[in-house]
Amino acid sequence: MSRLARAREILELEIAGLKSLSRQLDRTFDQALDVLMTALARRNKIVVVGIGKSGNIGAKIAATLTSTGSTSVVLNAVDALHGDLGIINDGDVVLALSYSGETDELLHLLPALKRLASSVISITGAARSTLARHSDVVLLCRVPREACPFNLAPTTSTTAMLALGDALAITLMEARGFKKPQFARYHPAGSIGRALLLRVADVMRTGERSPVLAGTATVRDALLAMTRAKSGCVAIATPRGRLAGVFTDGDLRRRMATDPDILTRRLASVMTRSPICIRDDALAAEAIRLFNERQIDDLIAVNARRQPVGVVDLQDLPRLKLV
Repeated sequence: MSRLARAREILELEIAGLKSLSRQLDRTFDQALDVLMTALARRNKIVVVGIGKSGNIGAKIAATLTSTGSTSVVLNAVDALHGDLGIINDGDVVLALSYSGETDELLHLLPALKRLASSVISITGAARSTLARHSDVVLLCRVPREACPFNLAPTTSTTAMLALGDALAITLMEARGFKKPQFARYHPAGSIGRALLLRVADVMRTGERSPVLAGTATVRDALLAMTRAKSGCVAIATPRGRLAGVFTDGDLRRRMATDPDILTRRLASVMTRSPICIRDDALAAEAIRLFNERQIDDLIAVNARRQPVGVVDLQDLPRLKLV
């Protein structure tokens, strides 16, 4: 077997593990969500505990929970035995990860966890393990086999744990009504946060950089206006100032091949009518979505009266760190 074929086989093994995990989900998932939601409603937190590879997966689960509005911290099982148990407050919920359910360091910690936390939710592949028997809620993530040829190295099982953690975090986020503006507050330095915090009015070109002409103007007038503005388009407005259409440098190039008199044409006869536009008070994230879906380079911004007030240029987004 080639290395490429073997890599595909490993991926198929992990996919099979995730499909098996999906079939295992039952009402205990709802029970776990109820426990977590109750704790968070009391302004308590989720304490994720694991060791080794499970601990690494636990760190990612905790990070996803926290970034989606469910306060979570990581507790190293070894350090917990030497004083770090103080991180747990009355009412906190422990999310304990161990595929075998028999990890020594975690089992030594169980009595203290049961005493300090309001509930222990375990993610394990062994329903009859010690960890499972001493948990309030058990989320099974049993997989057919590891991707490791010896069926020993945690591979498929850790993928299943990670996916189950994602399912918990996102379902919990939705159940608690966590919205985009809240998500943005937790990601202020990244492109996601900027796109969700900034409005179109914050990123659009205005004034001389956003030319607006009447439909009676010519294509030559539009070309000069675009050149002065260093813009790829010009908005065309009705006599009442409402957006009537748009003319772009791409429109000019396409028409020049077949219309030798294009520069003297009235914009009203060559413009794109009812163009894609966006409100100036919309989120910048909405502008990014339109760019991606419609494959356009310029987006006219309009106000509540549908008057063109600016233009969002795709080329500006990297500079603004929005993509």
